Amino acid sequence: MITEKIPIQTNEDLFVHAYETAFPKVASFVKKMGGSFEEAKDIFQDALVIYYEKRSDPEKPGQHDPSNYIKGIARHLWYKRYRENKNQTSLSNLPDLKAQEEELQVSENLLRFVELSGKKCLELLRAFYYDKLNMKTIAGKFGFSGERSATTQKFKCLEKVRDTLKERSLTKEDFYD
Repeated sequence: MITEKIPIQTNEDLFVHAYETAFPKVASFVKKMGGSFEEAKDIFQDALVIYYEKRSDPEKPGQHDPSNYIKGIARHLWYKRYRENKNQTSLSNLPDLKAQEEELQVSENLLRFVELSGKKCLELLRAFYYDKLNMKTIAGKFGFSGERSATTQKFKCLEKVRDTLKERSLTKEDFYD
């Protein structure tokens, strides 16, 4: 084990020595990892408390270089914080819930009109727009003679939906409740 380079007699000596030797190393590490000065101070404080608790544990005798030991604890704490923050999403990063609700309402209203065009049209449009199948695959799945026939049928289905909307004289605003 490595012995301490300067004699640390009191807790005050320990803290002064840690701030002088370990904090610059911890701050440099946190900065290199994309953290801020405030985060470096938080991590260092936590590491210092953990080091102090371990140092005063009578079952863990031995002398370690406080600077390196605190830096090691700080690295562990930083990686732990990084993993936890990576799995969390800030509320400011979430899309506007009202916009999501409106989009869902529009989708539901539009789906009702697509359903009016018939089951086969609904399935064909779903295969193309939702399942992202190409026309060759759609032609085989629905029994059309080729891609061109499938494209024509898709166009006819879209026309049925448009005609239904026109027939009911609906505008874009009618999709919003």
